Amino acid sequence: MRKLVLALTLLAACESFSLAQQRPLEWAADAEGGAPYIFKDPEDPEKNIGFEVDLAAALAKEIGRPIEFKQYNWDSLVLGLQRGDFDFIMNGLEVTPDRQEALRLSRPYYTYRLQLVVRSDEIRFWSLGDIKQLGGVVGTLGETAAARLLEDRGIEAKVYDGQAEPYQDLALGRIDAVLLDEPIAVYYAQPNPGLKFLGEPFAEGQYAIAFRKDQEQLAAQFDAAIEKLEQSGELRRIAQKWERPTTDVLAETGRQLTPAKYLPLLGKAALVTIKISVISMALAMALGLPISLMRLYGPRPVQWLAIAYVEFFRGIPVLLLLYILYYGLPTALGEVGVDIRPSGLTVAVMAFGLNYAAYEAEIYRAGIAAIPAGQWEAASSLGMPRLLAFRRIILPQALRTILPPVTNDFVALFKDTSLVSVIAVVELTKQYQILSKSSLKYFEIGAATAVLYLLMSVPLGYLARRLEKRWGKAAV
Repeated sequence: MRKLVLALTLLAACESFSLAQQRPLEWAADAEGGAPYIFKDPEDPEKNIGFEVDLAAALAKEIGRPIEFKQYNWDSLVLGLQRGDFDFIMNGLEVTPDRQEALRLSRPYYTYRLQLVVRSDEIRFWSLGDIKQLGGVVGTLGETAAARLLEDRGIEAKVYDGQAEPYQDLALGRIDAVLLDEPIAVYYAQPNPGLKFLGEPFAEGQYAIAFRKDQEQLAAQFDAAIEKLEQSGELRRIAQKWERPTTDVLAETGRQLTPAKYLPLLGKAALVTIKISVISMALAMALGLPISLMRLYGPRPVQWLAIAYVEFFRGIPVLLLLYILYYGLPTALGEVGVDIRPSGLTVAVMAFGLNYAAYEAEIYRAGIAAIPAGQWEAASSLGMPRLLAFRRIILPQALRTILPPVTNDFVALFKDTSLVSVIAVVELTKQYQILSKSSLKYFEIGAATAVLYLLMSVPLGYLARRLEKRWGKAAV
């Protein structure tokens, strides 16, 4: 008997070890304005809380496999899933016919209804029909059931990228109403005394977890886990916890997020911004010089290639380049059997490096071309080969003209890095958006973010002015 007990104990230990050794599943969602599904804990901003955070923990326990959260931009969730950046989406994703066709949706885990919200002093409207008749504008979130309902009923809609912004604009009088899922309205409208719910919730829908079509086995495991959570009552318990929190709890959420709690997160995000900026600028400068020389001194076909490079990368937005390199390139290569999926950080450096190289090439070209021809002739009279003359005579003089505008471009690059949130990189601006929408402290956290940007960019601006002054150029 003792041997049997020992054998069972060893078997259980082996199973536990096997589960622990499995690769954690990656769950993607957007914590920016993500309440009540996922948002920052006011007590500990390093930690996420919310309905789907609790649900993920319960699902991990049921399937016996760890689940880790991955921050991802809402608009890019489906693209990221298809790219293979993570294993599944769980972010208040509504079940729709087009999503059912493109994705493998799990068993629904929550039934929601839509809630109309207006200003507390609103007396013109009593329903969506009144808003349509009087020509009102309703704010909503893009790619949602609410947006489709407004379109179907012919009501003018203003579509937002985040959940918090519509309610802000409503309070400020920029729109006439907001239509979103009831759980969202509870978190963003209920604590605001200037807003009120109009009528009862309506138009039921369901949330589901999204997988790729080729993930049938994994999706089936989640279906079984959701069913078990339903039968045990755990799913209902989690939902009730987050459906209607008290007004006091909601009001205290923002007050608890103090500078001591959010400044470290902003500091970490600022380091990401610095890393992208420094490496991208180094790449741009390394590429810019040979491109400028190709245009100045290369044979005609090489000059055309250099001109084509400059005009192409100056002519397309960096945002488009980020999408192409991160989503488009791996898909195109995958169709020919090449599996290359660079990380978001790598793509950010590539995109900014290639884009800014075009600008740096033009700066180099102008600086080198500004050196009088007599300098070449003087070097030649001393018997210097052309390459040596360029390296020792021409380039050092051209640097006087080149470095100040290059420094200015470096400052601009710091600010342009805010675009990389679309490829799942959490830099300074994205972290600000996540923290401010979780706490509704837009001004305080915004001021801290601005200070960090100034600490990064002002010294570079000062350096540019010193260089201009020292080398005899027009000082500001």
